[in-house]
Amino acid sequence: MTDLLQTLLNGVAVGSGYALMGIAMVIIYKTSEVVNFAQGEMALVSVFFTYMILHTYGVPFFYAFPLAALFAVFVGCVLEFTILRRAKEQNVLGMIIVTIGLEMVLIGLVSWKFGAEQKVMPFPISTYDTLMIGNLFATTLEALTFAIVWVIMLGLFLFFRFSRLGLAMKATQQNKVAARLMGIRTNRVLMFTWGISSLVGCVAGILIAPKSMEPFMMWDPMLKGFSGAVVGGMTSIPGAVFGAYLVGIVENLFGQYAYMEFKSAVAFAIIVIVLCVKPSGIFARHYVKKV
Repeated sequence: MTDLLQTLLNGVAVGSGYALMGIAMVIIYKTSEVVNFAQGEMALVSVFFTYMILHTYGVPFFYAFPLAALFAVFVGCVLEFTILRRAKEQNVLGMIIVTIGLEMVLIGLVSWKFGAEQKVMPFPISTYDTLMIGNLFATTLEALTFAIVWVIMLGLFLFFRFSRLGLAMKATQQNKVAARLMGIRTNRVLMFTWGISSLVGCVAGILIAPKSMEPFMMWDPMLKGFSGAVVGGMTSIPGAVFGAYLVGIVENLFGQYAYMEFKSAVAFAIIVIVLCVKPSGIFARHYVKKV
């Protein structure tokens, strides 16, 4: 019984990292209906920027993190303004190809600048520090990631529900033309959306980096985060979190009690099963657009 509970706890722990990436993807999709496959590499750029100012310039972490957050927002806003806005007339498939191309470019830039070898992120919490919960254990970093997921989820819920900008983002997603007629500057809203999404991705990347830091470090969390978001519903932030936990738990159970070799494929099997039953995801409402 203890082994099963520990496996479930490990699934929640790994799912927390997926959840942050899922939240970042949902933020963009809620406003622009764009599936951003460059999400992981936007986070990657911010992570290596953080590494640079920590390692090369010796900036203390508690000063480096706010700088990294501002840099992440800047990256998201610049990419939306310079690339995505110019490609907005593309269809859904075209936009997906644009984000995949952007992903490849960002990986290439990071590999060129920092090399392909593993780096060690200077982080104030060791990956070996553990917390005991009865007979179960989790690392301090995993507990911190879990707490940050819930803080961000609650913060975004309040932001979308009560702030003027959050309401403007929801209005832009529902009907961009009507939002413009109501005086909402939709281009600015979209740019800020990419900035917020990039910031959440940066937080995810910085929390993942102490375990493994190399140019492809965000590839797996991004795919699993996307899987969680699809399972929970691409328009639901709580759904993305729930879906990410589900993916983390199921893949850990599968790896523990079945075949470790197929552990990474479980996330996509979950997508197929859930979408066959509920096409819009577990927490999202299914609707049909009339044209």
